[in-house]
Amino acid sequence: MRADRLVATLLILQARGRVTAAELAEELEVSERTARRDLEALAMAGIPVYSQPGRNGGWSLIGGARTDLSGLTAAEARALFLLAGPSSRVTPEAKAALRKLVQALPETFRAEAEAAASAVVLDPAQWGATPAPPPPFLDDLQRAVVAGRQVELGYADREGRESVRTVHPLGLVSKSSVWYLVAGTDAGLRTFRVGRVRSVTVTDRPVERPEGFDLEAAWREVVEAMDERRGAVRARALADPRAIGWLRNRFGRHLRVGERRDDGRVEVEVAGWTLEALAYEMVAFGPYVEVVEPQEVRDLLASFGEELVARYGRGKPATG
Repeated sequence: MRADRLVATLLILQARGRVTAAELAEELEVSERTARRDLEALAMAGIPVYSQPGRNGGWSLIGGARTDLSGLTAAEARALFLLAGPSSRVTPEAKAALRKLVQALPETFRAEAEAAASAVVLDPAQWGATPAPPPPFLDDLQRAVVAGRQVELGYADREGRESVRTVHPLGLVSKSSVWYLVAGTDAGLRTFRVGRVRSVTVTDRPVERPEGFDLEAAWREVVEAMDERRGAVRARALADPRAIGWLRNRFGRHLRVGERRDDGRVEVEVAGWTLEALAYEMVAFGPYVEVVEPQEVRDLLASFGEELVARYGRGKPATG
């Protein structure tokens, strides 16, 4: 990943004081053009790196070989190395680069940074399940985002229909262990589920980034739009108090809890994509939740019940 290379470049500059693009390319096993582009990127990002032309020239760090590369506060150093903990989702290469970067931190920060690196375990898997592997084209898309290059994206939609389109990769988001690409297209800003990507061809054309684009703000808008669509239909129900926690876990912000009735049950309202989707959701709560309205959801639940009785009626043998 380019981020690992940039960290390695800083460490080499710190250790040697001055290097040429050719020397850096040989050390990192990349082309001289790539090494020069990385050095220029560091300078443009505000890192105190400068070039000196001439026979004895090269690239150096302003202030000499022992310049503090990080510019981090103690709190920022802890936060950085918390991300590189032993069970985080950071790639092994990124972890290795961050652990090397600790040597560039001020001595007073070093102990806390090292402790932070082993302080947190992130386990994305649910109980009884193994974590899903990263999608196949995630690294390619990360490189395209960092390099700021357009890609020809092969993609399959929810129905499996495949297409190829040119997109401008702007950022990647991981939500509940699912990766999404936020990209500009001819139709405006779009979100693509990385697991549905079928091919990635990185071009030489630069990404056209919307003025003032902020990935976090853009993702908030995506989430709000998805939540609004998810809440298109609603159902009222009466729930056993023991089911309230289960309903909260399943519906989140799309659950409204009302008053408790004389019979002990609690009035609730849930929202979903469609009436059929709501019925599928509610059937899991069995006798603990009774849908009051709409009648269409009640009818769907009744049909599910009839099918289940027909298949699993008491004492009925399996057909397989």
